[in-house]
Amino acid sequence: MGESSGSERVSDEGSTAEPADGPRVGTSGSREVVVPMRLYKTITVFSTILAIAGVLGGFILLDVATDRTQAAASDVSIGLAILGVAMIAGGSATYAFSTRFQTDGMGNAKDDADEESDNG
Repeated sequence: MGESSGSERVSDEGSTAEPADGPRVGTSGSREVVVPMRLYKTITVFSTILAIAGVLGGFILLDVATDRTQAAASDVSIGLAILGVAMIAGGSATYAFSTRFQTDGMGNAKDDADEESDNG
């Protein structure tokens, strides 16, 4: 085993396994990004606000485009409707991608080893 720098882990063979911070591939094949706790909190707060604003704004635009679902098909504003659906998709994608961020020590419950329960 060799010496390791503060940003890399060293495997048993002495080669660099993966960086301590940054993207890494989990056992489920998804990529997680390890960031400091302060940055994680900032990402979580702002991405949630953006996701909520995008989804709500998208539904409002759909409502306006269809005149509260009272408009005839020829009277629907296609541009506003498409923009509304795009905002809903963008808000959803923002939230989905923000869930990839983790801090050191955070793990996925499904990646943990199965443990026996003591309740019976």
